[in-house]
Amino acid sequence: MRTYRVLVNHEEQHGLFPAELPLPGGWREAGFSGSEEECVAFVDRTWTDMTPLSLREAR
Repeated sequence: MRTYRVLVNHEEQHGLFPAELPLPGGWREAGFSGSEEECVAFVDRTWTDMTPLSLREAR
């Protein structure tokens, strides 16, 4: 079973990334890793507003 990490970018958008690979540029760890299903469930629970940060701040 592959392990994934949940990542967050500067716009607070979330993504899943294989845990064994180095972090891609512009992304940081969100503090959660697990199976793909576990990571998707974490993202569903925590990323409730998909509006990019820059647009939320402009409101």
